Amino acid sequence: MKKEVTSQKVSLGEKVGYSLGDAAANLVFQMMMIFQLKFYTDVFGLDGALAGSILMIGSLSAIVVDPTVGILADRTNTRWGKFRPWIVWTAIPFCLFYILAYYNPGIEEKSAVATYATISYVLLMTVYSFNNIPYTSLGGVMTSDIRERTSITTIRFVVVTIAQFVVQGFTLPLVNHFSEGSTLQHGWSSTIAIFAAVALVFFIVAFVVTKERIQPPPSQKVSMKDDIMNTVSNVSWNSMALLTFALFVTLAMWGAAMNFYFQYNVDQKSLYDFLRFFGVSIEPSDAYAVGFSAFNMMGAIVQFLGVICLSRYLANKYGKKKTFIVCLSLTAFFTALFFIPSPTDVSLMFVLNFLRSLAYAPTIPLLWAMIGDVADHIEYENHRRATGFCFSGIVLALKIGLGFGGAFAGFIISMFGYVSGNVSVQNESAMAGIRLVSSFVPALLMAVGVLALHFYPITKEFNENMQAELAARRRFAKQNNNQNN
Repeated sequence: MKKEVTSQKVSLGEKVGYSLGDAAANLVFQMMMIFQLKFYTDVFGLDGALAGSILMIGSLSAIVVDPTVGILADRTNTRWGKFRPWIVWTAIPFCLFYILAYYNPGIEEKSAVATYATISYVLLMTVYSFNNIPYTSLGGVMTSDIRERTSITTIRFVVVTIAQFVVQGFTLPLVNHFSEGSTLQHGWSSTIAIFAAVALVFFIVAFVVTKERIQPPPSQKVSMKDDIMNTVSNVSWNSMALLTFALFVTLAMWGAAMNFYFQYNVDQKSLYDFLRFFGVSIEPSDAYAVGFSAFNMMGAIVQFLGVICLSRYLANKYGKKKTFIVCLSLTAFFTALFFIPSPTDVSLMFVLNFLRSLAYAPTIPLLWAMIGDVADHIEYENHRRATGFCFSGIVLALKIGLGFGGAFAGFIISMFGYVSGNVSVQNESAMAGIRLVSSFVPALLMAVGVLALHFYPITKEFNENMQAELAARRRFAKQNNNQNN
């Protein structure tokens, strides 16, 4: 028989305020995932393999940084909580390093440009960790209520999808606008400065409106060794780490590749005619920028609606695990199909993007809700809670996946003969490489994530019983603590 779980309701205002923190982070993250590789090759003029190496170096730096951040966050004690203060402490450095990562201070020699790009990217990834690990950990301690946790992540990723819509849909038009009468570098710098200013405001709001409600057991003693061993030996944590790595390798690879795909693989006249058919009035030379933006914006809208209409419903009815497995399998299938369209078959590309986005949408909020469940599972098994270290390991997997995905895309297109420097035409071999990293390769890696989910033990029923047991423990611990005081 299930025990009753004490409700921990969270107001809508707090949910939205919390979500703005991830919207801010995604003004950075979406840029790194979609545009970073192409920015390095076409604006900084770096070779694809060298650009990919920079992305990989940045992600590998997280091996040291991320666990350290998790350990520090778990041991932070302030009147604002463990995790909230880090959001506001890191807000200004985060936005500053964001601007610097897309700014060339007048360096021309290629080796010096590569050095500057590496340092600025590592700094950005480092401050990203100091901000985002405490932020994601905060989501795991705002409530222990299963439905409330799913609600928080659903609203969070509705807001994130809006940020995705803005970055993926408006970046290239803004860059083109600010580049008129100036340089492409000025266009990028101006666009990033606007996004950074918005992100700063969002971080401050997220800090102000949120609250931490779950604390470690009162009797828990500080032990770094126990925190590490309890986390890395937990099967649910390992499943989610592998899923996160595979998922973000795929997202980074596909996001970067589709940028090249639209510029070089898609027939620009067909794309122009397609946009004109839907009443978009543009110059033929703007077909790539507007077409790729429209492609991304349509995907974001579909994901937005899918998160709202499907994610919470499917998770509550079938459980997070089953929903994730089915939806991720469908996403892999539709991703693989991007190898099929001919350069002139623009309509099929948009149809596939609609189907892929709809399949992927329900999984978007579930990942972080499931990681919150993993933190509970570690506490359930070991009577110890290390939320920050648990989330830091998952964010580490995310960042390594992000770096490797961009790096693999850069390596593959370079291996197939891609010519950097924003040239107008690529050879047939390079086109074949672009098509592969836009279809079969990311689909195969996504299948690894589906496999990882089969080893994830927290089913819907198991989770309900686990939360009831944890709630009972917390009530008992609180009663004992009150008696002793």
